[in-house]
Amino acid sequence: MTKLTAKKRKKLPDSSFALSGKRKYPIKTASGKPDPSHAANAKARAQQQYDKGNISKATLEKIDAAANKVLKRKAATKPKSTKRK
Repeated sequence: MTKLTAKKRKKLPDSSFALSGKRKYPIKTASGKPDPSHAANAKARAQQQYDKGNISKATLEKIDAAANKVLKRKAATKPKSTKRK
């Protein structure tokens, strides 16, 4: 995963976060490119906070939806593996 420092995080646009209004759960890199590792991490952290009772089910679903967009986009661009016979 790309290192996201506080300085780089502050420079990110709101659209780089799953919860853009609160600027929480980054799903893009510092350069603004969608990053599957950031998205997967956002989903995991959101699930932890939901389990602790810190966020609502609706918030969890919103974060998951934003992260899934990034994860599906990356999965669609992966080259298909060729099987050898």
